[in-house]
Amino acid sequence: MKIGLIGLGKMGMNLALNMQENGHHPVGTDLSATNLTTAKTNGLATATDLTNLLAQLPTPRTIWLMIPAGAPTAHVIDQLATTLQAGDVVLDGGNSFYKDSIAHAKILAAQGIHFLDVGTSGGQAGARHQGNFMIGGNPAVFKTVEPLFKAISAPDGYLYTGPVGSGHYLKMVHNGIEYGMMASIGEGFDVLQHSPYNYDNAAVAKVWNNGSVIRSWLMGLAEDAFNDDANLDTIKGVMHSSGEGRWTLDTALDQQVATPVIAMALMMRYRSLSDDTFTGKVVAALRNEFGGHAVDPK
Repeated sequence: MKIGLIGLGKMGMNLALNMQENGHHPVGTDLSATNLTTAKTNGLATATDLTNLLAQLPTPRTIWLMIPAGAPTAHVIDQLATTLQAGDVVLDGGNSFYKDSIAHAKILAAQGIHFLDVGTSGGQAGARHQGNFMIGGNPAVFKTVEPLFKAISAPDGYLYTGPVGSGHYLKMVHNGIEYGMMASIGEGFDVLQHSPYNYDNAAVAKVWNNGSVIRSWLMGLAEDAFNDDANLDTIKGVMHSSGEGRWTLDTALDQQVATPVIAMALMMRYRSLSDDTFTGKVVAALRNEFGGHAVDPK
């Protein structure tokens, strides 16, 4: 499949390489000249702008968005609504708010353009090899692009979730769970840090990740982070958030569903903006390990 990819940042670039390595043919574009140069260096086909991108794709065209949620995605959706043709397909892999995705689908549907919302997980490593995807939209349209997901996903690593919005809704809840899991790991290491014992954090993470009940990819990433910086002395315990945890909490409140762990994890991220904690250091390090998210140097 030849597919247009808008957004060649840390996720989009890896996703394009994943597609190319698995028999598909991405053509990427990005506002950053540096990203375009890097893509060319990696052997990827590129386009200078949207018009040039569309000219390189067969009809019906398939476009994958890998850009930040919110205003950037809304702007590109408006552009595509006036430049694509009926029968073309747009996939939003940027983890937008599910209500925004429903609205974007309506804008495109008015022009006969199909839309799939694609919740994307696995961080940069997943984008590059064996990703994880949650896809909402018209089931017949999903079938036309399913070979792409089979090629770039981990075994059993993609799921058609139902109508438009359901993919990003599922990813939203996934990220709420992620908030709680990372907060728990961070708090545990904070208790160890204040204990009367001199624990080797990397060794603890390693033993916990081999046979214990709490073994996980996140625990493996904690080991990696501690191997790089035994007590995370070089970074601040500031836990930034991209907003998806708050979406989960807001939605739970709307539905009167109790989510105290997710709520407290979100509150602790806000707290970290004004105070430096070891919990914050661990979560900040984990976010940097799996997603390349920025950390604040000490």
